[in-house]
This record gives sequence, structure tokens and C-alpha cells, in this order.
Amino acid sequence: METGLAGKRVLVTGASGGIGGACAREFASEGSRVLVHYHRGRERAEALSEELGGAPIVGGDLREEEPVDELFRRSVEELGGLDVCAAVAGKWPEEDVPLWELSLERWEETLRANLTITYLTARAFLREVKRTGHGSLVMIGSTAGLFGEAGHADYAAAKSAIVHGLLLSLKNEIVRIAPGGRVNVVCPGWTESPMTRTTLADPELVRRVTRTMPLGKLAQPEDVARQVVVLASDELSGHVTGQVVTVAGGMEGRVLNE
Repeated sequence: METGLAGKRVLVTGASGGIGGACAREFASEGSRVLVHYHRGRERAEALSEELGGAPIVGGDLREEEPVDELFRRSVEELGGLDVCAAVAGKWPEEDVPLWELSLERWEETLRANLTITYLTARAFLREVKRTGHGSLVMIGSTAGLFGEAGHADYAAAKSAIVHGLLLSLKNEIVRIAPGGRVNVVCPGWTESPMTRTTLADPELVRRVTRTMPLGKLAQPEDVARQVVVLASDELSGHVTGQVVTVAGGMEGRVLNE
């Protein structure tokens, strides 16, 4: 099926990670011109750039305003503009900490690494949308933001803010500056990626989390990336905005698989 993404100019934040890298590859496979963003994974970003035929790469800590503004300046400079932003960058804190033991430092760090990053990225992209009058933004949430996640209330709160308040506000705001502008969210569940590699090395944990999934298996980064591409496409999703697509094998609260 034709996605209409050939030649589109796409920024993928967090592209040195598993889901971000998969997004960059999927957009490139559709003929899009992709800019690869990374924070600490420079070597992975350079390898991905080479794989994609020399895609431009830009580093930066997106928890701060200046690097975000510089990323978008460079993206417009390198690509000649932006049509799509896949706001993938974020961080899941691996350690399980109940709220009564959760430090203010970790709480604030997790919100900055997920909610603040997404806010700053969305703001910079919408400023570009205001200039051009068009654009599609796809943000990354999490099933933690839909169902909660014991031991990770900070992460669940950050992702819930993206999935609900931020998404539902932005899909109404973007049309003020771009009549066809769209904002959507993809919520991955448990996905094999560099961020979760250590945790998912535990077979007992994998058995436990897949018990709530009808499909009974973990997602791969490509499973998530393909939904990002579908939502980014004006051809496939031109009348879809303010929506959440969950990529989690049908995960819910009940135990389904023994």
C-alpha cells in the first residue's frame, strides 16, 4: 500500500535506541529523507546513518531548550524543512521503586527524560508547522501510561500525561496553524530493545508479563515502528488525529495465559 512518505522530511528523536532506530529504518524504506537524532549513543547513530546511506545525524540532550532548538534548526537546514516528527526519545528507569521509597530526584529526572523531552520536541516541531502550515507529529507513550506500572509510578505518570493531556490538547492546537495537521501517539508494551535488554533477560519476568497478552509474546521494535509510520502517513491516516495505537499484543490487566 502506498504511504505517500517518499521524499517526506522526517526527524526521528532517540534514533540510536531500538524503537527509534527501527522508526528511522521504516521511514527510510518508504523513501523518506530521515535525520537521525541521538543523545549518548553516537556510535549506534553513526552506524545507522551509514546503513541508511549517509542520513544526517545530530546529537543533543533534549531535556534542555537550547539543544532542542539546535536540533530543529539543523534538521531544517539538512533536510530543507520538516514534514514529520517521530518523538521517540525517552527513558524507562530500570530499577523497581515503590512510591513511598521514590526520591524526588528520580521523580523529577524521569519526568524530564520523558514528559519534558516530549513537550520541548513537540513545541519546536509545532513552531516549524506554524511556519509551513503542515505537519504530522507522532509521540511515543507506553502501556504504563494506560494501565500504570507498579514500581515505576514516575514513568507511568510521565507517559500518561503524554497519552492524555498533551495529545488531546495538541490535536486541537495544531489545526490552528495547519488545517490538516495531525498529532497521534503509539503506546508500546513490553518491547525488546537496548533500554529493556537487561530486564528482559529474566525468563521469569518475560513469562509473567506475557501472561496478560493474548498474543503471548514480546514486541519487536519494528512492530512499534510500523505503527508510527502508518500514523505519520497522510495517505493512510489523513483523517486520524488525537488517537492512541497500542502495540502490546492485546495486553490488559487480566491473566490470559497460564
